Amino acid sequence: MNHRENIDRSFDGQLSQTEWDALQQAVLADPDLRREYVEKRWIHALLETESEALPSLFAEAVPTPSAKTTVRPLLWLSSAAALLFFAATLFLMWDRHSGDIVATLVEAEGCRWAGSDLPTVEGAGLAPGTLSLMEGMATIQFKSGATVTLEAPGVLVVESAMKCRLVEGSVVADVPESAHGFTIDTEKMEVIDLGTRFGVTTTPLGNSNVFVFEGEVKVRQGESPETKHLLAGHVLVGAADPLSDSDLEVRRSEPLPSPGEDWTPISTAIGEGRDAYVRRGDSHGPTGGHPLLMVKHTDLAENNQRRALLTFDLSSLAGGEIRDARLALKMEASGLGFSSLVPDSRFAVYGIVDEAATRWSEDSFLWKNAGTLVADTLSEDVARRLATFEIRKGAPNEFVETRSDALTDFLRSQSDRPDRPGRHVHLLLVRETGEADQQGLVHAFASKEHPTSPAPTLWIQTSPAE
Repeated sequence: MNHRENIDRSFDGQLSQTEWDALQQAVLADPDLRREYVEKRWIHALLETESEALPSLFAEAVPTPSAKTTVRPLLWLSSAAALLFFAATLFLMWDRHSGDIVATLVEAEGCRWAGSDLPTVEGAGLAPGTLSLMEGMATIQFKSGATVTLEAPGVLVVESAMKCRLVEGSVVADVPESAHGFTIDTEKMEVIDLGTRFGVTTTPLGNSNVFVFEGEVKVRQGESPETKHLLAGHVLVGAADPLSDSDLEVRRSEPLPSPGEDWTPISTAIGEGRDAYVRRGDSHGPTGGHPLLMVKHTDLAENNQRRALLTFDLSSLAGGEIRDARLALKMEASGLGFSSLVPDSRFAVYGIVDEAATRWSEDSFLWKNAGTLVADTLSEDVARRLATFEIRKGAPNEFVETRSDALTDFLRSQSDRPDRPGRHVHLLLVRETGEADQQGLVHAFASKEHPTSPAPTLWIQTSPAE
């Protein structure tokens, strides 16, 4: 059975998980198949929204047993009327997409919305307005033929059949010849299609980036009249404006959810705590002052590998023996890569036991001097795998938390060691899941330098002091 037949079967939930995964890979890889999928999904969604009146009409055409012979002419007449009504409905659906309607919400399965002023049901016609997506991924087909997939969390302003504005989040645009010139604006740049498939990201911190998968785009940044042309495989990174001192004063304004009254929070912002991430190639130098901790695993682009290191200072922890512990992180938008190109992702938390590896500095920590911490396989005498957690594709930027007996035992063993003054604990954060495309999402978490979100935090429960 071919992929085109599986597209139809997918709408009725007839595909196995293996068949569905294969179809997703094929749709991502084949522009023609991708366009056919979107068009069929559009028609399917429109039919669903207009089908509520049809069952009752067809029900009227079913004869009772006692009137089989006399009603047969009426049965055919009713059936013909139903078919005529069905055809008229199709015409009205297409006709309704004239006037103010400039796009259609083709797919919104598993989406959670908040703050939108446009309809958010599949098949809905969209006039100019705002879509605010909290969770999931939504596909919008513009009247020009351009298709845009919005990834959560994201805010997209639909402006016309040829233009939209990305306020926050990530989009992937697939633009046919009929929509050449289709434009996506952000606060920092204007991206104009020249026949292509491309992605745009923007974050609350002000970063805006463009990724070209196929074809060509031109980009205008800020108030400059000059444009840059980007070809397939090229990336343009628009950095955020530097944070002012007043911005930094409000950091950690969003509180972490507490597990209970008898739990103590110890974050990387307390005492001699620290946090940073390393990237293979170290193109931007040390990241100890960066507001985000970025993590990624890929076999498709070697220099995109990233890992994060967290140090917690437990010297202020009162009470007796550690009874339980949890690691809490706040997800943030990295502005790099796309969620649609990465499956549900598993992360592992390692406890570092190699003494030499714990002596690191935020000012100089790089991939090239991280030594055994960036090995493909971490040995037990370097770091021990303590806990895991999963982030779903299209998940909102929320708090993630993980706990395990192994994590509690590790904290207990490390904090009680007399050869470690200061009671420092060091954790390594690794993404274990790969990706289908080298422009897959870079996951990010708030660091202790983030202007609004809380730093990585260990919640620790201790027994009463004797």
